[in-house]
Amino acid sequence: MTNPQLSKKSHKFLEDLHAYLFANGKKFEEIKDITNELEMHLLEAEKNGKPIEKIVGNSPAEYMEMISEEMDMDVSGWFKYILLIIVGSFTFRVFSDVLKGELAYSVFEIVGHVANSILFIVLVFASMKFVAKRQISDTKAIIMLTPVMSIPVAVFVAILYFNDRIDSPMIHFGETGTWLVVALSAILIIGMTLWAKTSILIVVLLLLVLPEYLLSFTSLQLEMQLLISLLITYGGIALYLWLVFRKEK
Repeated sequence: MTNPQLSKKSHKFLEDLHAYLFANGKKFEEIKDITNELEMHLLEAEKNGKPIEKIVGNSPAEYMEMISEEMDMDVSGWFKYILLIIVGSFTFRVFSDVLKGELAYSVFEIVGHVANSILFIVLVFASMKFVAKRQISDTKAIIMLTPVMSIPVAVFVAILYFNDRIDSPMIHFGETGTWLVVALSAILIIGMTLWAKTSILIVVLLLLVLPEYLLSFTSLQLEMQLLISLLITYGGIALYLWLVFRKEK
């Protein structure tokens, strides 16, 4: 947490700087060191009656870019997170689909799901950089980014629509294969959660499976259940990531 003695403007700048560096793939530890050091400089400047511009210059966005360019990319660390989201997201699909019976997927569906996961990752971090550089308030950010984050939902619906209309090879797992995939998926999620030392997989799994499962007990039409479930899932994941970024500042 930032020092409560800091002004609201300095506090917001530190939050945005943290989010910007995080979205640019920098290490958590280095981000904390940078923001903690800058916090001390800002606090000292404010005690002496100096504005934040005396420390970061007249362009906070340029200052963020300068700091980011001086830091190394955490390639291995971010490869881990990207792998978690892509592989983990398909693994989560298994838990959702197994409630409906034996598993069976088309090649088109699998490729589309992976591509949509990558699109979601790109949109999340691009959105974070956009909001942080412009120091937009959280309320305005949500209003601005809601249409953007609805894109993966639209793509997912499109995949489901075209999946029934495109002749693509099917992969049927059968009863034994289905439970084997479920068991491997459970082991994978547990292992990756322990390896990454983060609860993101558990949170995403719950957001992917529970909304659709609980909505199935309502009287809503199937199409409406699917739409609401997707909005809750992607909106919840985006909100969770944002809260993590704020907490790690």
